[in-house]
Amino acid sequence: MEMRLLGRSGTVVSAYALGTMTFGNESDQHVSHALLNTYVEAGGNFIDTADVYTDGASEEIIGHWLQARPEAARNLVLATKGRFPMGAGPNDLGTSRRHLRQALDASLKRLGVDHIDLYQLHSWDPLTPLEETLGFLQDAVTAGKISYYGLSNFTGWQLTKAVYTARMRGWNEPVTVQPQYNLLEREIESEVVPAALDAELGLLPWSPLAGGWLTGKYRRESVPAGKTRVGDNPARQFQGWDLRSNNEHTWQIIDALRAIADAHHASSAQVALAWLAAQPGVTSVILGARTVEQLTDNLGAANLALTAAEEKQLADLSRPAVGNYPYGADGRNQRSRQLHPA
Repeated sequence: MEMRLLGRSGTVVSAYALGTMTFGNESDQHVSHALLNTYVEAGGNFIDTADVYTDGASEEIIGHWLQARPEAARNLVLATKGRFPMGAGPNDLGTSRRHLRQALDASLKRLGVDHIDLYQLHSWDPLTPLEETLGFLQDAVTAGKISYYGLSNFTGWQLTKAVYTARMRGWNEPVTVQPQYNLLEREIESEVVPAALDAELGLLPWSPLAGGWLTGKYRRESVPAGKTRVGDNPARQFQGWDLRSNNEHTWQIIDALRAIADAHHASSAQVALAWLAAQPGVTSVILGARTVEQLTDNLGAANLALTAAEEKQLADLSRPAVGNYPYGADGRNQRSRQLHPA
């Protein structure tokens, strides 16, 4: 599997990471350990989790696996997150120094390690002063509890503010940002991607298959039933099923994926993942499989090389609709005139 630098750091990670939000929920411990074994055997070395995934069970399951596989654990880059509530108290959430100290120590305990490679803020906290949050992260790096820190679900201005606040203080800067990013969700290209490229942050896309939409298993003619997340749990339909299924643009992208996949004797999921892994700034695409079969198929993307024409076809077809200004044609023309005046 291809290896890439983790943002502007010197640490190397695989181009595909294993996401573990399903651990302890949709995947029990036995299946979760099989997923970890399959991923490592395929050459992956980057594990992503969070304290809130199944109320800490995801971290605990990974911790049990690490204890049973110490030889594999030595080669892994481990990432987790803190920010959301793990208790009912008024200080059991947010990015305050108090909460992050408790959250980090609890994650270390559940994972059974004394150090985390990448500790990520799970989202922006509008109440806590940014200096307080970044000061804690700086202290955690100095104490050897974490190597680096990253951001998740930040907007472009929030990301940039964090980078320059740390820079002005002479503190360690974030090395990554983890946003939702896939062929159906490309809005981050307007602000988040340019901000990340400017700050040399590595992008770690989550939901690369748009909750299963880009696997090709959904059809125009029918609502899914069984063997899919929507089929297994119809309540998931509120998460955009009607909005996407009634949008012809969605099906055009799915049809294009299927045609390209057929040409490569690959799956639609592999094509979608390969396209995303090739986008500017992407360090590692986070795979969120529920079963070994799904993960095995996803990992096949590591051996798939799309042609420039295929990448362009998907990019053109999936480009999000925006107004003329500042991100549409008028805005692009304005920026072009500023860079290349007549």
